[in-house]
Order: sequence, then C-alpha cells, then structure tokens
Amino acid sequence: MSERKINIAVLVSGGGTNLQALIDAEKAGKLRSGHITLVISNKEGAYALERAKQAGIESAVVIRKKTGETAQADFESGIVRLIKEKNIGLIVLAGFMSILSEGFTSLFKDRIINIHPALIPSFCGKGYYGLKVHEAALSYGVKVTGATAHFVNEVPDGGRIIAQKAVEVKEGDTPEILQKRVMEEAEWIILPESTEKVCRQILEGVL
Repeated sequence: MSERKINIAVLVSGGGTNLQALIDAEKAGKLRSGHITLVISNKEGAYALERAKQAGIESAVVIRKKTGETAQADFESGIVRLIKEKNIGLIVLAGFMSILSEGFTSLFKDRIINIHPALIPSFCGKGYYGLKVHEAALSYGVKVTGATAHFVNEVPDGGRIIAQKAVEVKEGDTPEILQKRVMEEAEWIILPESTEKVCRQILEGVL
C-alpha cells in the first residue's frame, strides 16, 4: 500500500520559478508528504503552465473576468470548485498575484501557504509584491533581507510565519539582482521545506 500524501494545488501567475522549486523538491524526495496534483493560473499563457505540462501535472486557468465584488466571488468559486474536485489538502501560493478574500481564506484555514520575498513584518502587506518589495528594501538601505513562508489569512502577508531565511544585500545591488539572490538563496529553499513540513503536520493530525 502506498504511503498517504496530501494533494497540493499550486496557484501561480507568472514564470513559475517557485513552482519549479516545488516540482524539483518532489522529484528529489524532499517533498514526500505531499504530491503536486494541480496547478492553477489566473493568467492565460503563464510560463508556469508550461512547467506544469512538462512535469505531467494537470493545470487549469481561472480568470477574473469582471470588476466588483461579484467578479471576485465568481473568480474564487471557480478555484474552490477545482480544489474540491481534486481533493486538495494544501494550497500553495507561488507568485500568485491576486489577493484572496476572507470568504476564500476562511474556507481553508491553515491550508493555504504563501512565499513572500522579504522578512515579514518588513516590506509586506498590500502593494508589496514582485520587484516592488526589493525596490523598497534597497531604497530603505537595509543590509539584510530574505524570504518568509507563512500561512495565508484575510490580511495580505498577515498569517502566521512558518519559516524565514535571511539574505545579504550587497553593494551595487539592483532590484533585479536582489530578487534573483532572494529567490536562489531563500525562496526556493524554504518554500519546499515549509510545504513538506505543513503536509507532514496535516498527515500527523497536529494541524
């Protein structure tokens, strides 16, 4: 009988480098308590979908078609339907550029995790995403930055912290150079580790 694993859905918007880190971790046996079952993108043509295809992982695109509250509800209900259909036990936000409502996050308490490219509580919350985070860190003059894996609740970047890893800011860094270093030295390490840890805790019944 095969070992029980948690089905994981990874939500993406862009290139999918963190998705790739998760795929590589599962292949290497570092992510063993969970299995990446589904990749959901909120953008057509996101390269992350190609990564999913190459890895033989089922994918879907759910697009927010209109504006306003009903549009958000329709968008989220499309994601919820897929998650329930595939019996997903953990949702991983890996560069997912859409804020999820309290209605969504409350349905999956302690079952959604995110990677943020800074050491929360620094440079986080509404408006801090992608290169904007690294631009803020450099303009502030911090000497150390990093990444944070955390649970997701109704407050952007406001959920309980699972793991953090510090990264040195170097003389002459641009936002792009710093972004790459934070990905390589922190995000791609702690996101798979945190995913494994949370899947294991769910299997053990402690979460």
